[in-house]
Order: sequence, then structure tokens, then C-alpha cells
Amino acid sequence: MSLDAVLSRIDSDLPEAMDRLLDLLRIPSISTDPAFKQDCDRAADWLVADLNGLGVKTEKRTTPGHPMVVGHLDGDGPHLLFYGHYDVQPVDPLELWDRDPFDPQIEQTVKGQVIRGRGSSDDKGQLMTFIEACRAWKAVHGSLPCKLTFFLEGEEESGSPSLVPFMEENAEELKSDIALICDTGLFESKTPAIVTMLRGLLGEEITITGPDMDLHSGMYGGVAINPIRVMSRILASLHDDEGRITIPAFYDGVPELSDELEAQWQGLAFDHNTFLGDVGLSRPAGEQDRTPLEMIWSRPTCEINGIWGGYTGDGFKTVLPSKAQAKVSFRLVGDQDPLAIRENFRKMVRDMLPEDCEVSFGGHGASKASMTETENPAFDAARKALSDEWQVPAAYVGCGGSIPIAGFFQNILGTTPMLVGFGKDDDAIHSPNEKYDVESFHKGIRSWARILEALT
Repeated sequence: MSLDAVLSRIDSDLPEAMDRLLDLLRIPSISTDPAFKQDCDRAADWLVADLNGLGVKTEKRTTPGHPMVVGHLDGDGPHLLFYGHYDVQPVDPLELWDRDPFDPQIEQTVKGQVIRGRGSSDDKGQLMTFIEACRAWKAVHGSLPCKLTFFLEGEEESGSPSLVPFMEENAEELKSDIALICDTGLFESKTPAIVTMLRGLLGEEITITGPDMDLHSGMYGGVAINPIRVMSRILASLHDDEGRITIPAFYDGVPELSDELEAQWQGLAFDHNTFLGDVGLSRPAGEQDRTPLEMIWSRPTCEINGIWGGYTGDGFKTVLPSKAQAKVSFRLVGDQDPLAIRENFRKMVRDMLPEDCEVSFGGHGASKASMTETENPAFDAARKALSDEWQVPAAYVGCGGSIPIAGFFQNILGTTPMLVGFGKDDDAIHSPNEKYDVESFHKGIRSWARILEALT
């Protein structure tokens, strides 16, 4: 039987595949909130049952946090591992959703049909594209063309605290020739892509304390130190007027773009005006001597994700606050050392602290950037398979986000990661009204079927 028979089976079974995805989307598997622990267990159980139904020997493995789902299917040819995550982001602010985020539906929009619901794109919909490709292949051929391991995580959206220990303890079981990761997207929502560069991630929470209680700003204003003013001065100093980050030694380990890669990226004809215009902006705000694609893919960042203190409720309260707090995240590239950057950042904050103020820090993750070399013939084979399905030449691209699992596959298992995804820029992942295009879901399943053939 040919690949055409598998593709035809995918086409005919699409309604049933969407029904299965909707079932999974109804489970509110929010990993960061302990109130949803049982729902994360239910999502893991759902996947165990679905994979076992395909003949994959699958188990739910306990961790100190949410469970891992691990399944194995024997076969000839190369050993492929597929990674995805079944947990989702919180849905707040709920009032901005047009419908219950865990009552998913198929909706007709001006851009076509979409699957609306939390996790539809990140990452349940993408995860199911691979499973559905395997389902169709097995239905047609009776078996899959390679040895397969499924490795599905339940803590990706909450920092993956159990992931590294689990991988280290089960390294021999999880080793494979290629690790397939489906948690990325199409370039400019239309070009299939294999991501070869991912930025690392570092998070820091800062609390500055001045007076030991909130003060009346009439009685103490002008004479007492205001932690919010101190915090604002520190945060404002993190960038210079040209968008460069001012933390000492911050750019240590940041490589320059090669001429070859720069030419490839220029060939993509990235339209930053449209990219920014779609979110109501017009001017790139990063390092002014860099192109917009460099800013997103190959340059590090420092972003203030939240700042609070004092009275923030309705009305007005003339309070001089005791504390000010902020969250700052860094996207890292090349050989930047997140732990060194953490120490340099904290020292910079302490050095700027005036008398009568104290500071405390909380760290949130620290992962290095990762890069995948594409000399392995599997990459050209997968790129051709994607090009054939989408009828657009597939590209090797960078990604502004951070997917630490890619680096863990390299460093812990010695396995080459291959990142292929079918999300679109306007999927609103992590935001209200998240969606996944039905076309992306459908063609994603077909793409994985083609890649399975190409890699085996």
C-alpha cells in the first residue's frame, strides 16, 4: 500500500480526529494550579487509553508533580521518539473569552474553520496531529514503519520541574535516533518550518522593601523612601536608549549571525510591519542595529513581565508602599550562561539599592539556548516531506520562544531534536480565545505521515 492510501485515510477520518481532540480539550489540565491536579491526571489517563488503543504499550508514570505518559511500539528501522505536552496555561482573564475555554467548539471565521479552546494549539492539537498520523498509518498498513516511543509531559506550562530528573532516571529507555517535537509553528502562518534555534530562558522575581509598613503619603511623603520609585529607576536602567541591555557581561557568549544564515533569513522576506501591525504596533523596539528577525531569533532580551506595589484597587488611596515587586524574564542565545546572568543581574540591583531598602529575589527557571545542526540526512528528508504537503518550500528557522526539552534531548540523552509545528501567529496561545486552524490540524496530520515515510 502507498502513502496515498494513508493520506486518504487521514482525509476521510478527519471528523473523528477532531472529535477526539475536542474530548481531550474538555479536560482542564492546568498544570500550574494545584486545584487542577486531578484534571491533569485525567488528561494523562485519556492519552494512556488512546495510545493503548493503538497498540502502543503505554503507562502513566508518577513524578513529584504531574505524571509523564510513556509508550513504546516495537518496529523495524530507526527509533523515533515523539514529545508533546498535555498540560495547558491558565485561562485568566476569563471574562475576555467569548466562550467557556474548556467547552471547545468548531467555529467558522473569516479566515476559515478553527478549533476554539484552551490547549487547541498549545499543545494538545499539535500533539494529536502526530498520534492521528500514526492511527491512520496503522489502520492502512497494520503496523508503523519504525520503532516509536511516545513521551508526553504534564508540566511544560509550569516550568517542567519533574522533567530533568525523570529523563536522567530513564535515560536508557528514552534514547532514540531522532526526537520529534511538535510545539512550534509555521513561519508567518504559511510556510512550513523546522526550527533549528531556540532561545534559553531565565526568570527573576524582585521584591524591594523600604518602610516596615505602608505609610500615609502626606505624613511621610518626601522624607521616606518609596520602593516603587526605587524599583522603577532600576527597571528603567536595564536598557539604554538604543535598546541594548546594560547588565554587566550580559552579552558574553552571544554569537554573531553567520553570513550563510543571514542570507537564508533575508530570503524569507519577513514583513515586520505586518507582524507588528497585527498587534497594534509599528516600530521594532529592540537593539536598533539589528534586523527584526535577528531581534526575535538570535538576539537576547530582557523584558519586564509585571510590576506592582501599593494600592491598585478602584478609586484612590494616598499610600506610600512598604514593598514593590516585579517579574523580569530573559531570553538567551548562543553560549550565554543563565546562572552567571542571574548573579550579575542581582548584583546590579543590589548596587543600585539606596539606604533603608532591602531586596530579595526568587528565581524561576534557568535554561540555556539550544541549536540543532542539520547535517543529519533526516532533516532534508523531513523538509522535503513538508514542502510536498504544503506546496511551499519548507524553511529552517529560528524561534524566539524557549523549549528547554530540545536541549535536554541533546545534553541528557544524546538525541538529535527535530522541531516541527503547525501553529499560526494569531492562534492566541496563552491568551483568551486560543484557537487552532482546522487546516493546520488536517495538514499537520498529513505532514507527519509524510515525515514518517521520509524518515523510514
